[in-house]
Amino acid sequence: MVFADPESDKRAIAGAVETARRSDAVILVLGENEQTSRESWSRTHLGDRASLDLIGRQEALVREIVATGKTVVAVLLNGRPNSIGSLADMVPAILECWYLGQECGTAIAGVLFGDDVPGGKCPISIPRSAGHIPVFYNHKPSARRGYLDSEPTALFPFGFGLSYTTFRFSNPRLECDTIASDASTRAFVDVTNAGERAGDEVVQMYIRDVVSSVTRPVKELKGFARIHLRAGETKTVSFTVGPDQLAFTNIHKRWVVEPGQFEIMVGNSSRDTDLSKVKLTVTGH
Repeated sequence: MVFADPESDKRAIAGAVETARRSDAVILVLGENEQTSRESWSRTHLGDRASLDLIGRQEALVREIVATGKTVVAVLLNGRPNSIGSLADMVPAILECWYLGQECGTAIAGVLFGDDVPGGKCPISIPRSAGHIPVFYNHKPSARRGYLDSEPTALFPFGFGLSYTTFRFSNPRLECDTIASDASTRAFVDVTNAGERAGDEVVQMYIRDVVSSVTRPVKELKGFARIHLRAGETKTVSFTVGPDQLAFTNIHKRWVVEPGQFEIMVGNSSRDTDLSKVKLTVTGH
């Protein structure tokens, strides 16, 4: 792995700035490649980095391009999440692509020119910095104490993703709010496309066991459904809630549903502010 020469990078950035000044808008492609994001297996084949910031002088490139006053869209190509807080502060639109295949250009162009409406969701939580690792949505209640100088939350949480339209969630409810431990019910939520374009939304259901004999996560994804809605259309989405969704391995290594209170949360990401909540009571057999 050989890093670029700083002076060469400065000349390249200056050239990019001149090109940007002559442009109507800028599509800025950033990130990593298989040389800077890979498994480390020897002293001569390293892959880890001490920082998750954009490698090299990419942040300097972003600052210089943004300073031109042009509209900037960032396209990220990377094999792992980078800490892109500074980028998110400077650039109004970010397209996270990971590593796309041979139709990479076609897919990106379709989204950027509005031919396709994005509906993807983060498959992992994107940290604010390397110091925030580990960061994941299904942590134990005592696992997030915070930082002196930063939020303890993810920059972009698991399940998060924007669209060219907006979706509104309403009327979360249960078919039955009290069930036996071996029974099932259904959770419902109404989803409305409140924008002016058709699009896909991924409706997500999370569950929390409020009090249990073994410490449980603050929430766990237990169901999701991708739906397509025309502008102004409303659909009711339902999820099964039963032993498969409520059981866990107890202290005796048995797969059980314990009686008690459960929180059923539905929304479009794992972030608390994106979820609506109803309570389910589970009784004994």
